[in-house]
Amino acid sequence: MNLALNLARSAHTHADRVAVRLAEQVTTYRDLDERSGRVAGLLAEHGLRPGDPVGVMLPNVPDFAAVYYGVLRAGGVVVPMNPLLKAREIAYYLSDSGAELIFAGAPAVNEVAAGAATAGGRSVIVDDAFGELLTSAPRVDSVVERDGSDTAVILYTSGTTGTPKGAELTHDNLRRNADVVVRTLLELTADDVIFGGLPLFHSFGQTCTLNAAIAAGACLTLLPRFDPARALEIIATHRATVFAGVPTMYGALLAVPARNDYDVSALRVCMSGGAALPVEVLRAFDQTFGCQVLEGYGLSETSPVASFNHPHRERKAGSIGTPVDGVQMRVLDPNGNEVQPGEIGEIAISGHNVMKGYWQRPQDTAAAIPDGWFRTGDIGKVDEDGYFFIVDRKKDMIIRGGYNVYPREIEEVLYEHPDVAEAAVVGLPDPLLGEEVAAAVALKQGATVTVDELRAHVKAQVAAYKYPRHVWFVDSLPKGPTGKILKREIVAPAELGAR
Repeated sequence: MNLALNLARSAHTHADRVAVRLAEQVTTYRDLDERSGRVAGLLAEHGLRPGDPVGVMLPNVPDFAAVYYGVLRAGGVVVPMNPLLKAREIAYYLSDSGAELIFAGAPAVNEVAAGAATAGGRSVIVDDAFGELLTSAPRVDSVVERDGSDTAVILYTSGTTGTPKGAELTHDNLRRNADVVVRTLLELTADDVIFGGLPLFHSFGQTCTLNAAIAAGACLTLLPRFDPARALEIIATHRATVFAGVPTMYGALLAVPARNDYDVSALRVCMSGGAALPVEVLRAFDQTFGCQVLEGYGLSETSPVASFNHPHRERKAGSIGTPVDGVQMRVLDPNGNEVQPGEIGEIAISGHNVMKGYWQRPQDTAAAIPDGWFRTGDIGKVDEDGYFFIVDRKKDMIIRGGYNVYPREIEEVLYEHPDVAEAAVVGLPDPLLGEEVAAAVALKQGATVTVDELRAHVKAQVAAYKYPRHVWFVDSLPKGPTGKILKREIVAPAELGAR
């Protein structure tokens, strides 16, 4: 039941087809199978045993796929990590997951070295010499047998309280979710070319582009850092047939001045997720590019796809669609009872896509899945036709340009500054990114820190997309009767926009 069998099968059937492409660099299925086998051999030399976690901190490059499937092939557990993470974050991911080895790109070598040293781990740098390292490693042709319920990937996610939690996704979770994408949502074949601009370390990009492409024997054409004009160029020159993106990507493509100069006629379907897609953006994209956008919904804990506006069915603008095959969704009241259509409640999910649990956090797992139904923390409703709609987020998580930012993590860094008495991190509306990270801070008496200095303090310790671009000082933060800070009552300065 090993997820890596999908690569082995496609390599057998489509050996000479292009599996992964980066600009003009192409990797065939035969080549990818070979490199993943060498990665498995390298892991064997490092003493990896089935079930051992391995950190993978790479951008969207072909070797992400080689390392990802190599770890799985060897029976290991992939711990995907954002390549923008800093040393303290890397140390946490490695320590919490138990990963003693991390594959990372050359630009992050210093941060990885520091983080791995703190966690007592080792690193393998994926640079120009990585190919030679693989060539010297023994090739493993077999795929280690794993049970469908064994953990394949630990994806770190978090609410607004506590440190990030690792969602354990099994081989069955990921294999079946990718199969749903291939068969029923995108109807992929080996002739498809999928645009790979979503981060592969994230569940959306991992399942809906990488794993789906490999399962179908299709081509994944990569873009390491999203740039809308470059994306349109890739879609045009590589004749991409499928585009998967978050709402900010669709808005950015529409904003390219020369967008009509690119021939995107090969596109046959687009999928959107990660956040609500504004209806006006959906309609404008349909009209401008002549390709229908299908919106879906899911979370890291659901592998991620839970619902979708299915092809060949009515598409309801503003809706996240209906549950995918093998998945059920309900809207529940605070007592866990299902509400009537049109009524507001928390969305709960059950099915083959729901995670095994949170890594080594049985209490958090029990709270999230008390009765076999995963509580999403998202507030929504369902109509008479069974279409679901997201109304609001129960959690305070900020989604900045498709990246999740967890306020508690940033607040803890702020509190580490000796001049900070209180801090609250919130999301402010942003026309380009959807939300921008902002912080209201109350200083200690006699404090001398400036806004720029405080921002730099955070920036030095967290990934670039996380630090607050907007910081303002207040005398005190609003609080409830118990002393809890009331974020909903925080008012941003007028020049930053209303909240």
